[in-house]
Amino acid sequence: QVQLVESGGGLVQAGGSLRLSCAASGRTFSSYGMGWFRQAPGKERELVAAIGGSGIATSYANSVKGRFTISRDNAKNTMYLRMNSLKPEDTAVYYCAADNSFLQLKFAPAYWGQGTQVTVSS
Repeated sequence: QVQLVESGGGLVQAGGSLRLSCAASGRTFSSYGMGWFRQAPGKERELVAAIGGSGIATSYANSVKGRFTISRDNAKNTMYLRMNSLKPEDTAVYYCAADNSFLQLKFAPAYWGQGTQVTVSS
């Protein structure tokens, strides 16, 4: 069982930056692929970025490439999402997710956090 707790959301002006954190419970954190999803009002939840257990493999949605950076610190059981050059269309609830299959993570991860709101004003 993995428990995930996000933090770092908030209100920021367009062009600004935020860093989200996801703290995970458990002693096998490095064996899990991790990802950030987001869901805006009236839209489907989408995968923003994903990272493999070792932190080497990463993938990004086209809409955030070059602006967002996903990383993890396995010693601290924590994953991060650095968001730069934020746009109003980045406004959403951001969710942390985990799965011991990197492929499964992208479609139906087993574990979810409760979400953190990110609001970008124009």
